[in-house]
Amino acid sequence: MAAAVGLDQDVRSGVPVTRAHLSAAAALSWDPVHHCSDTPTQKQNEISTERFQDYTWIYSRIEAARCPDVVVAQIDPKKLRKKQTVNIAISGCQPAPEGYSPTLKWQQQQVANFSSVRQSLNKHRNHWRSQDLDSNVNMPKLEDEEGWKKFCLGERVYSEIDAESDHENLGIDYIKVGFPPLLSIVSRMNQATVTSVLEYLISWFGEKKFTPELGRWFYALLACLEKPLLPEAHSLIRQLARRCSEVRVLEENKNEEQVSALNLLICLVSRYFDQRDLADEPS
Repeated sequence: MAAAVGLDQDVRSGVPVTRAHLSAAAALSWDPVHHCSDTPTQKQNEISTERFQDYTWIYSRIEAARCPDVVVAQIDPKKLRKKQTVNIAISGCQPAPEGYSPTLKWQQQQVANFSSVRQSLNKHRNHWRSQDLDSNVNMPKLEDEEGWKKFCLGERVYSEIDAESDHENLGIDYIKVGFPPLLSIVSRMNQATVTSVLEYLISWFGEKKFTPELGRWFYALLACLEKPLLPEAHSLIRQLARRCSEVRVLEENKNEEQVSALNLLICLVSRYFDQRDLADEPS
């Protein structure tokens, strides 16, 4: 019979409490204050407190009984992003093509050069930060992803315009060719900006080909990253190294200059920033 009405167990006293009991308790509307005299004795206080705790427990069970066993969230598909990216971590970088793996001596030399660049940048950062920028240099806002891509890569690369067709008219039009990572520019970038721009350019690189403009900015942004790395920066540079190794393998006509640039970025991530599992094995 107890099972027919729904049997719960009082975990404190072991006394079974049926749903019928819960319904009856709900109708009592007991008020512990109303049932106390104006000058309650200690015994009355103890009884009132005990009864109040009992009824509080019963009411909590009533509320719990009203809750459904399963709740399904109502999700509006329109609010979901149409394009979602899922990054799947893989171990290590793809090996360099045969004959293009850098020597250990070359890698060590690049790390030493890079370390000198970082020291010089830190030493003269305040000086370059105080220098006025040219009137045509308008650094985008932090959250302006497309603006930073155009700023760093130029409209020609951003819009994938043939370089040869526009070569005679480029000159030093930085709007078209992109602003190089001048010290007066990168010295003004705090760590949040450095990380964000690095993320924007890596995202671009994930779908586009490698260019000299991209390589220069990657090198400069890595030089600006402070150690120890924040988790986000740590993830980004590993993603960069892996992408470089992929492009290096997929390069059909091996361009030595481009392969060397990709080797350099992998070398800096793996050996300067201590991501040794991504390092190229010396040839």
